[in-house]
Amino acid sequence: MSLLALGLNHRTAPLEVRERVVFAPERLPVALQELSQVRGVSEATIISTCNRTEIYCDAAHTANSEIAAWLGAFHAMAPSDVDPYLFSLADHEAVRHLLRVSSGLDSLVLGEPQILGQIKSAYEIARSNGTIGAQLNRLFQYAFSVAKQVRTDTDIGANPVSVAFSAVALAKQIFGDLDEATALLIGAGDTIELSLRHLQSQRIGQVIVANRTLARAQTLASEANVRAITLSDLPKVLHEADLVISSTASPLPILGKGAVERALKQRKHRPMLMVDIAVPRDIEPQVNELDDVFLYAVDDLQTVIEENLASRREAATLAEEIIDSQVERFMSWLRSLDSVTTIRGFREHADKLRLEVQNRALEMAKQGKSTEEVVEFVGRTLLNKLLHTPTRRLRQAGEEGDEELLRAAQQLLGGWNEIE
Repeated sequence: MSLLALGLNHRTAPLEVRERVVFAPERLPVALQELSQVRGVSEATIISTCNRTEIYCDAAHTANSEIAAWLGAFHAMAPSDVDPYLFSLADHEAVRHLLRVSSGLDSLVLGEPQILGQIKSAYEIARSNGTIGAQLNRLFQYAFSVAKQVRTDTDIGANPVSVAFSAVALAKQIFGDLDEATALLIGAGDTIELSLRHLQSQRIGQVIVANRTLARAQTLASEANVRAITLSDLPKVLHEADLVISSTASPLPILGKGAVERALKQRKHRPMLMVDIAVPRDIEPQVNELDDVFLYAVDDLQTVIEENLASRREAATLAEEIIDSQVERFMSWLRSLDSVTTIRGFREHADKLRLEVQNRALEMAKQGKSTEEVVEFVGRTLLNKLLHTPTRRLRQAGEEGDEELLRAAQQLLGGWNEIE
């Protein structure tokens, strides 16, 4: 059996292919059961996110083509639609890949932490569905441990590299603690949702979500227990906001200089941070002319992101060194399993011979044979039975010139003969 990793991700496949092989959460149990029935597969886990669908198996070396065929068939895709985008890794490289993915080194955003939670979720689903055994259990637990070590021993996740996180980090730099601050989020897309999560992780005091469609804002607000308004209500609440993050698809600015100026008067000129992530911009550039306003556009944040990415790339070098050493450590453990099986088999064989000789010796004793005769029989018979097969194989190795086996035997049996 072998550890196999097979699948596709943002490095090997375009979005239109990746989205076709995503496993919906409700279909994962059925998929795992089907996958575990593929010929040659004994254990299986499926990791499926927007950026990757990857299958990890303890399986026969020859199972790759069967797994790939199953993946395409499950999603009703022709082999020509999926096979060109698949990668396949075995043993050492499969272990390395999972450790890199778990540590955020293979992510679209270098060092992002969300993937580890997604892998843990995939592991739990496979475990609860009975498709994880000793091999994959050890592999995934090891991956979680290595990911933690990488986070602890390097700065791979120390600096923000997403626009949303950078905006929140900027607010923290300006205002310090955010527990008494009010944030106004304009829009309701992925960036605003991510900004909301980051703000909540910083224990933001209050959040207002404004969107063109109230229903969408309410959905986001109900999930996060915040306030929802429409864009038409912005003039009424703008003065409450210490932090404004805006990301809409509006072709025209939503906030003009006059509206912000009126809000500042109501705030008695307490400073306001405004982060305009939208393209085209949601906030008129002239707002930056006002005192007491810190206005950042997406390009301003991009500079911060690039600086932080450079820092993460430096940390990634150290992370790769950690992973290299940990891959070899895991593979050593994996190889030791073969020796355990061999040792167990050899001991069971020797014990079977012992019982045979022991029973013969007891029969001889019952027949009145002397103690010396019985002891001599036991020693001679055990010696012949234990050495018969190894001696025959070593003689054959000598005849065939198999010096590798002869050297291994000499090392195993104690160095009683030097083989040049």
